[in-house]
Amino acid sequence: MKVILQQDIKGKGKRGQMIEVSDGYARNYMLPRKLAVEATADNVNTMRMSDKAQQEKRQREREEAFAVATRMKDMTVTVKAKGGGAGRLFGSITTQEIADALQKEHGITLDKRKIVLDEQIKTVGEYTVKCKLGYEITADLKLRIEEL
Repeated sequence: MKVILQQDIKGKGKRGQMIEVSDGYARNYMLPRKLAVEATADNVNTMRMSDKAQQEKRQREREEAFAVATRMKDMTVTVKAKGGGAGRLFGSITTQEIADALQKEHGITLDKRKIVLDEQIKTVGEYTVKCKLGYEITADLKLRIEEL
């Protein structure tokens, strides 16, 4: 019997995949537990439509990430923090502070977990940080730290 998987099943396949299993396994195990649905013409068509929608969504998100990366290439973000003089800061600059400054200055919303700091920023100056935008697209962001 052909079934379309509703969840990932170890040893059988991934969610959305159509597989061939024995009739008893499908009727007695997979269908009652809603792990799969029978591969009727209507269900197969629904599966194909959802796959197409997923691919379009992924493509659109990839294009948006690429557009943000090109905008960030020539961008400089300024973060102001309290300092103790001589270029030293009280504490260090966090990724949340960088994300907030990026939102405030340029209107780009970026999750703090997508900003990668190689080492902690504890002094005034200019730095370059990497931003992982998804779909293997990264952008370098110039960061200027100023003392209040």
